[in-house]
Amino acid sequence: MAFTQQQLIERLKKHFPDPKIELNYENEFQLLIVIILSAQTTDKKVNQVSPILFKKYPTPQALANADLKDLEEILKPLGYYRRKAKLIKECAKAIVEKFSGQIPKTLEELISLPGVGRKTASAFLVNAYKIPAIVVDTHVKRVAKRLKITNQTNPEKVEKDLAKFFSKENWVYISNALVLFGRYICTANKPKCKECYVSDICPYEKKDL
Repeated sequence: MAFTQQQLIERLKKHFPDPKIELNYENEFQLLIVIILSAQTTDKKVNQVSPILFKKYPTPQALANADLKDLEEILKPLGYYRRKAKLIKECAKAIVEKFSGQIPKTLEELISLPGVGRKTASAFLVNAYKIPAIVVDTHVKRVAKRLKITNQTNPEKVEKDLAKFFSKENWVYISNALVLFGRYICTANKPKCKECYVSDICPYEKKDL
């Protein structure tokens, strides 16, 4: 590796000193649901729909008992809205039945919930409780490959490589920072290398300088 984690974090902090998830939420329950809803759609769309959803179904109990057709109607602006309606209803039901209405605080328990995979669980732990976890979405995967921290495509293998490179006390920071960095700077089609503070240490061959 041509650079250290410290060198990389220093540069990322120039872009994102205090990175936060861009989904709006008021409590842990809302956070988990909006992360599930954000799959294959934009955070902006989820932020438009979620206030309507939570006004009508403010608790896991209320959502567990929701009418599926009504949920589909609310979630219609999102991609895969039928599947998402079913998943959030089942997830709320599991929270009520398995965890007495409390959102669990471990990765293992979270991924036992319908609709919650490793990425969702990690994003939840990092943002709800500042519990160290590594979020690997499409942005993080792309950035990690361009920086040559990984050459893997499988998200769990990418996660392992990131976990080796970054020490645990930095996981919370990099989970949000790398998502935003990939979303706004190291973009898929035309990375903004000219305005990127990481470009001086970045080994990516196709830099747009």
